[in-house]
Amino acid sequence: MNGPAFPEPFFHRDGDAYVPTRQASGFWGPKDNLHARVMIGLFAHVIERQYGEPDLQPARLTVDLYRLPDLTPVTVTTRLVRQGGRIRVVEAELFSSGVSSARASCQLLRRTQQPEAAIWTRPAWDAPPPEQVAPPEIPFTDKWEMRPIPSVGPGPRRTWLREVRPLVAGEAHTPFSRIATGIDYTSPIANSAEVGLEFINSDVTLYLHRPPAGEWIGYEVTDHQSAEGIAIGHCVLHDIHGPVGFSSCAALAQKRNR
Repeated sequence: MNGPAFPEPFFHRDGDAYVPTRQASGFWGPKDNLHARVMIGLFAHVIERQYGEPDLQPARLTVDLYRLPDLTPVTVTTRLVRQGGRIRVVEAELFSSGVSSARASCQLLRRTQQPEAAIWTRPAWDAPPPEQVAPPEIPFTDKWEMRPIPSVGPGPRRTWLREVRPLVAGEAHTPFSRIATGIDYTSPIANSAEVGLEFINSDVTLYLHRPPAGEWIGYEVTDHQSAEGIAIGHCVLHDIHGPVGFSSCAALAQKRNR
């Protein structure tokens, strides 16, 4: 009897290398290229695996995306920049065929007692939970799942997104690797026009004040600005309990390959 069918992962581990599957391919290059989302997720996976601790919150992850690698095996090197009692700073670099393709910086902060004084913050969004949002009739992809939240009249885009594939074969997502793998969606949701996406992001930054709960991450666009082919976008991120952080990106004008 055959066992259960598991979704194909984005990577298989081979020693110190990560071998991409076809599912890791992106949409921009003229031929198969590694999707930015899995590069970002891999940075989170490696950094957390090597430097994470239960009391450390990954508070910021910034990834510079400056090359579209192909689907050859990749390696990730890391360097501890600062080890303090309350802060840990890590740098990482991703290599494809021996060529640097992206780099990351991650700041991990030690959890402590929350101050009692109230501080103003924006109200949590009023979006329905993901189970009450109908999936699109024709899914955009089978690499992840989206449930766009309908809006009445003009306003910011909002959607729920969840990962449906393992990042690395045989290794479960953590809350950090799960949200980091999807965070590349910041650019499509913030920088798309009604006719589609014509910006490719060159970086992304994720800020988290707590780990997200559950599989679904909610994206709410809070700003888009662009001029002369350069765009920036910003989102508030939610889980099923409320806001968990922010994401932002810079992007360059570019036509997608059809």
